[in-house]
Amino acid sequence: MKAVILAGGFGTRISEESHLRPKPMIEIGGMPIIWHIMKHYSAHGINDFVICCGYKGYVIKEYFANYFLHMSDVTFDIANNRMEVHERKAEPWRVTLVDTGLHTQTGGRLKRVADYLDAEAPFCFTYGDGLSDVDIGALVAFHRDHGHLATVTAVQAPGRYGAIKREGARVAAFTEKPRGDGGLINGGFFVLSPACLELIAGDEIGWEGEPLARLSAMGELMAFEHQGFWRPMDTLRDRTQLEALWRSGAAPWKTW
Repeated sequence: MKAVILAGGFGTRISEESHLRPKPMIEIGGMPIIWHIMKHYSAHGINDFVICCGYKGYVIKEYFANYFLHMSDVTFDIANNRMEVHERKAEPWRVTLVDTGLHTQTGGRLKRVADYLDAEAPFCFTYGDGLSDVDIGALVAFHRDHGHLATVTAVQAPGRYGAIKREGARVAAFTEKPRGDGGLINGGFFVLSPACLELIAGDEIGWEGEPLARLSAMGELMAFEHQGFWRPMDTLRDRTQLEALWRSGAAPWKTW
């Protein structure tokens, strides 16, 4: 099974970092967030990736082109124009990097990689800026069992502010950053039939708009509820929190 990862947006809400590199290349624990996402998929046996590039896509291409340089010790023999890689640290990955356009919307990016997908097999699809410990194996099994065209992972939004419970003017209870109000949101980590791509008219279509609305109206969109860890990296504050989790040695998304 293949996994398609969106990695082409401008990342304007985290411009402190994204003005230098695409958002999925922003590092957590010294490694790009897209690497963390791919390691999670790989832990569940999915090692064939199609990455939808756009803004500063060459940075992503250069990273994978020089993966051994990033991950291994090397010796450069300048006099003889040779490079020796020591203890090669490789992944069992096949990575296809596709330029899907600078201003293309999320649905359009997915549409543009159709030629790199199996026309008969379902595939995984997610955003290049969200981390989770979702059970990919259970998600795929759920999709295969229900037989509909699309599955979305439904999650609760993480709380961002402390909640106050009052009794008159007295604070009766305070909960630091409680989870959302119980409503579920789109957490990415989709499993899709190739037929879903027929609902995307062109580059200007966002996946979260008309395609998902039509799938829902058709009764073809199913929700896989995930109550575990899920966190997007939308802002510098999000990155700082994810970095702290990684440094703690107990990052919930580290399933490998």
